[in-house]
Amino acid sequence: MSSLSYTIREMKMEDYQKIYRLWMGIKGFGIRSIDDSKEGIARFIRRNPTTSIIAESEGQIVGTILCGHDGRRGCFYHVCVKENFRKKGIGKAMAVAAMKALQEEKINKVCLIAFTDNEVGNQFWKSVGWTFRKDLNYYDFTLNEENITRFNLCG
Repeated sequence: MSSLSYTIREMKMEDYQKIYRLWMGIKGFGIRSIDDSKEGIARFIRRNPTTSIIAESEGQIVGTILCGHDGRRGCFYHVCVKENFRKKGIGKAMAVAAMKALQEEKINKVCLIAFTDNEVGNQFWKSVGWTFRKDLNYYDFTLNEENITRFNLCG
């Protein structure tokens, strides 16, 4: 039995098709029609050129973290690891790489949102030392009704 070999590196726009294919293959993953389009991800990466991370194994992308900041706080989006690559340290390695990139930009705190019914993700974040906040409420307001979220029902 061979050991898993993977690399962690910055996300580039050239990765988009492979990234999107990964996202589409993960059950329960939410994809936004505008924000997650090629143009939407290009806009995100232009604004945050060094903080988004991918994991790659034998030429395939097996994990992603979209990571950006507003100058004060970082945020993780679209954190995922392909199912048959989970529990091998990839998620943690990507998170550490993204946090180091944030620290290089003088960002001192990072947050993320995990859907309540994402048991795998919620267990992971608690297991690696992230704090579950009960002292605040999260609100959002839709500015563009055409930016529709669709969830993968299969994966």
